[in-house]
Amino acid sequence: MLPWVIGGLAFVVLVVIVAAQRAGTAPAAAPAMGTPLGGGGGAGGAPDISAMTPRERADRLFDRLMRMDGEGKRDSVAFFAPMALGAYESLGELDLDLRYDYGRVAEVSGNLDLAAAQADTILRQAPDHLLGLVLAMRVAERRGDEARRRQFADRLLSVEAAERKKDLDEYRLHQGDLEAAIAAARARR
Repeated sequence: MLPWVIGGLAFVVLVVIVAAQRAGTAPAAAPAMGTPLGGGGGAGGAPDISAMTPRERADRLFDRLMRMDGEGKRDSVAFFAPMALGAYESLGELDLDLRYDYGRVAEVSGNLDLAAAQADTILRQAPDHLLGLVLAMRVAERRGDEARRRQFADRLLSVEAAERKKDLDEYRLHQGDLEAAIAAARARR
C-alpha cells in the first residue's frame, strides 16, 4: 500500500507544478545553498547571470566569497573559490583593483602562491599601492612569516597618508580592508 500512496503523492505534486507553470506562477523552490551568486533577482528569484558583464559576475562572486569567509563558512569558500578564480581569469588584463580582488580570492581559498603573485604584480606596477601592501601583508601572515608581515606593515604605515591623498577608486571600494589592515599594523608594532 505504501508504494501506491507515495506514487499518488508524487503524481499530485507533479500536476500542481505543471498547472502552476502554465499559469505563469511556478512555486519557488527552496534553494539548498542560498541564492546563487549572492544576490536577489527580484521577487525571490536568482539573478540572471547571463545578463551580467564578466566584471559584474566576478564582483558578485568576490562579494559572496568575502562574506562567506567572514562568516567562517570554509566549505562554501572552497565550493565557490574555483568559480571566482575562473571569473577573474576570464577577464583578461586585470587592473590593480581586480588584481587585489583576485589575490584576495586566492588568499582566502588557500592558494597563497597565486595571492603572493598578485601582490607582487601590484607592487611592481605601483610600489606604494595600499592594496598591494595589504595583500602582501595578509599572505605573509598566513604563511607565518612574521618578518615579512612586519616589513609590509611598516611600509603600509609609512606610505598611508601620501597614498590616501591620491583618492583612488579602489581605495574607496576597499575602505574596510584598508582600515582593518592599518589598525592591525598599528596594533602589532
